[in-house]
Amino acid sequence: MPIPEDVTGDEIDKDVRQELQSLPKTLADDVARNLVMVARLLDEDPEGAYGYSRVALRLASRVAAVREAAGFAAYASQKYGEALAEFRAAKRMTGNIDLWPVMADCERGLGRPEKALDMAGAPEVHKLDKAGQVEMRLVVAGARRDMGQLDAAIVTLQSPELAANSVQPWTARLRYAYADALLAAGRESEAREWFAKAVEADRDGSTDASDRLAELDGVEFVDAMVEDEDEEAPAPRNADESETDVEGGDDKD
Repeated sequence: MPIPEDVTGDEIDKDVRQELQSLPKTLADDVARNLVMVARLLDEDPEGAYGYSRVALRLASRVAAVREAAGFAAYASQKYGEALAEFRAAKRMTGNIDLWPVMADCERGLGRPEKALDMAGAPEVHKLDKAGQVEMRLVVAGARRDMGQLDAAIVTLQSPELAANSVQPWTARLRYAYADALLAAGRESEAREWFAKAVEADRDGSTDASDRLAELDGVEFVDAMVEDEDEEAPAPRNADESETDVEGGDDKD
């Protein structure tokens, strides 16, 4: 797959670069450039990111960072079975349990919410940092909703992290998930309150909380460009006016 000339491979994280040092330099550079493309495209073009991840995987399947990148590209493309396999491989290579929540979410994607709940009770969860534990809570709440246990999902999300006033990287998503669950349960006024709180915490636009809030408030957005075009368009003339113009005006005699 073509890679823009401005992509050198030096853009990748230094820890990943260090992993690639086990490869011949030319090969390491090729893998690095493909990994840069995965990172660039992951959000906006998951299928494109997936394509570059497969190239990196063919070149260096024994590098844990490559397996992890391939896992995230497959996950973003909703290829959950493939993503789970790659995440498991990366975990075996490194012993790192940071991927545990996304692995559990892959089980949800495969239609196995019960397996995700089993993973939530595993010893690995206690080794996660705060961010990882919040991610695991979000996965569990999603699994509960998959199983039709809406009240349990709401209770799962009620946590010190949800109630905290400080804004952390996970705050907006946690508040959003809680608001969405409340709305699904028909608790609209509470949902509105938490969508508003999600908006306050969503500094990088990672959720559509503002749109959901506007929808609850009955606000409709109008495209200003379309509105201006409508105002500038001349009013259509009727048939009589057309005839008058052709004849040169009304007879005033």
